[in-house]
Amino acid sequence: MSMLQKTSRTFYIPITRLTPGLKEAVSSAYLCMRAIDEIEDHEELADALKAKLLYEIQDALLAPNMAEAVEHTFAPYAHQLPEVSLRLVEWVQLCPETARDTVIRYTAKMSKEMAEWVEVQWQIRTEADLDRYTYSVAGMVGELLSELWLWNDGTVTDREKAVAFGRGLQAVNILRNQSEDQQRGVNFFPEGWDSKDMIKYTKRNLKVADAYIAELNKGPARDFCKIPLQLAHATTKLIAAGGSKLTRDAVLKIVNKISG
Repeated sequence: MSMLQKTSRTFYIPITRLTPGLKEAVSSAYLCMRAIDEIEDHEELADALKAKLLYEIQDALLAPNMAEAVEHTFAPYAHQLPEVSLRLVEWVQLCPETARDTVIRYTAKMSKEMAEWVEVQWQIRTEADLDRYTYSVAGMVGELLSELWLWNDGTVTDREKAVAFGRGLQAVNILRNQSEDQQRGVNFFPEGWDSKDMIKYTKRNLKVADAYIAELNKGPARDFCKIPLQLAHATTKLIAAGGSKLTRDAVLKIVNKISG
């Protein structure tokens, strides 16, 4: 929980409110994906090394002796990688055994697709490219969560809308981090797009995400999704008005309003 709090202001609160078992499964999933995301975004590693590591992580996660394979992959680079990445095996083991294969499968898939994006230098020329990228790093998180909701209590969700939920949250991150991304030579905006175009893309996906949540019955899945989705709406509105990031007080106000 302390690592989760360090790495996610958006997801820490809704995860801590989940029921036992589901709480550990979603925490495991988030931290596993954060572990590989920190490698994709690493400011000092060469792109060739990033891709190599991400491909090797995919293979290691699917290996018969997963823990040994992951540790072997990380060992030469332990002095360069952040703690959240180096503790990947711990995050996998945090997940209840009956849901562990799901978390491993999606983390391995994301690691492979992240590696592919590193190899092409995150070149996004069209909206279709943007859709593929936002699926790779966030849309499949929506799919993973859908499987965890089903595993937990039989909750059935619309997978396409679940993808839009993840994709919308990622689009907000792209809007919010545009200047930082440009400083490191990465541009996630399709050719010819400006902020208004990305805001339209974001709002379109968040509207589908609203429908995703509206279809959920009262329970852990709905309670969890409401908080990051409302934060995403508020951030998009702020950016459209010329702002950038929500203050901590604004975040807490939204969370308290949702949770009563």
